[in-house]
Amino acid sequence: MEFSVKTEESIVKKFRRTIWTKFLAGIRDYEMIGAGDRVAVCISGGKDSMLMAKCMQRLQKYSKVPFTAEYIVMDPGYSPRNRRKIEENAALLGLPVRIFETEIFDAVVNVEQNPCYLCARMRRGHLYKAAQDAGCNKIALGHHFDDVIETILMGMLYGSQIQTMMPKLRSSNFPGMELIRPLYLVREDEIIHWQQYNGLEFIQCACRFTENRQVYEDGSSNSKRQEIKLLLKQLRAVSPAIDMNIFRSVENVNLRTLISYHDGDERHHFLDNYDAVTD
Repeated sequence: MEFSVKTEESIVKKFRRTIWTKFLAGIRDYEMIGAGDRVAVCISGGKDSMLMAKCMQRLQKYSKVPFTAEYIVMDPGYSPRNRRKIEENAALLGLPVRIFETEIFDAVVNVEQNPCYLCARMRRGHLYKAAQDAGCNKIALGHHFDDVIETILMGMLYGSQIQTMMPKLRSSNFPGMELIRPLYLVREDEIIHWQQYNGLEFIQCACRFTENRQVYEDGSSNSKRQEIKLLLKQLRAVSPAIDMNIFRSVENVNLRTLISYHDGDERHHFLDNYDAVTD
């Protein structure tokens, strides 16, 4: 059996419950894809986006909702070795990628404060533009369930706010464009299992900042997200349900129990209607 077919079949057979069903549930529950959509599937070269691309490729073949897809790779300044690895994996997996180049790594290399944040914003802008130029109305990114709960905790512990990574978003800078996250309900461990089962090797972030990041003996680093990953690992040892509890917490928000909140620029405080509310 051709390797690209084998890896696709593994998603719907061996990993049907843990990956394919969760992928379909995310698409359906959050209404990510509609008839006639043209989706730019954005591939970074890592395990998450490569799996997402294979899932989208499978869905495109058999979905009752007709849509088209473009598989795009942005090269922000990868080393020749990483660029070559992405090309090899795309060919191996049967993904018809279109690669375009930017100079994002060079643009942020001397930025001292929040270079990763700036890099992410610049990447997003370039992806929207490339997708728009290709006639797409949506971009698909490979964020997964673990990214979601890590974002919730990071916002609380380091951002002093309650927020989450949304399953889909309308772009404010690119009218008519929308971002979707098809792997929203898929666990990272299952993505790793799929990768290992198929004997695949993918690039990591591969930017100059992660390459130079200090990693300590206990596995921690100066990355806030890595700190959150380690914290979650400790919490899971105490309660296996911790991940879903964190996720459900942003689905079950009771505004009456919040001191204050805001909806866009409109801010509300519990004292605003305190005299009119009883418990």
